[in-house]
Amino acid sequence: MKIIFLGTNGWYDTQTGNTLSILLATREHNIVLDAGNGFTKLDRVLSNSLPIFLFLSHFHLDHLIGLHTLFKFSFSQKLTLSGPRGTEKVLRALLKQPFTAPLDRLSYETEILELPGSEDRFPFPVKAMDLVHPPLSMGYRFLLEGKKIAYCPDTGYCENAVTLAKDADILISECSFLPGEHSADWPHLNPQFAARIAVEAGAGRLALVHFDAAKYTSMELRKKAEKEAQKIFPNTFASEDDQVVEL
Repeated sequence: MKIIFLGTNGWYDTQTGNTLSILLATREHNIVLDAGNGFTKLDRVLSNSLPIFLFLSHFHLDHLIGLHTLFKFSFSQKLTLSGPRGTEKVLRALLKQPFTAPLDRLSYETEILELPGSEDRFPFPVKAMDLVHPPLSMGYRFLLEGKKIAYCPDTGYCENAVTLAKDADILISECSFLPGEHSADWPHLNPQFAARIAVEAGAGRLALVHFDAAKYTSMELRKKAEKEAQKIFPNTFASEDDQVVEL
């Protein structure tokens, strides 16, 4: 299995990267985590006609904005779009004129599912849990090729994040705040809190993503975050756009 980091920024694109999107490329499925502007690169990295499953965490634009490029793709396979409660209403409102082409104009088949409640509709085990973020944000846990992958975007520290990451081979966690930074009014993680979740969950690796573009203005700042997290959880890396990790 390959994890391909298509976009690793939070909020907006800068020279450090595009907004968040990650591909989990397995032998049987293409699983995409969120659809920031990194999503626009998807056709560059797909090398097969395996089914595509997109999991949206929430409805902030830095996790949705790449969907306006759905019309440029010419997939031969079905695309399943899934997310938390309200996903279908949001996508039907966003993916239409005057914003972009509607789903029924695409050349390929699509389906929208909402979680929790549709887990049995997927050909692989997936668990969805609410995280701590305004508005609703959802994290995911997958079992793929015998590997456990946890995805915790846009959240403050919470028990659900630890539960999702329990014994995961890799935890992909947001890192919006700079080292030591914290806000009770705007829940997000700094590198130390992300590392704390990895330790408490007994995860194997920690990938930091979703670096706030206004705070992480250089790759050097990401490296500083990586070093701070490694003091707590040594097997941490700060992700970069177009990085590929074998799992």
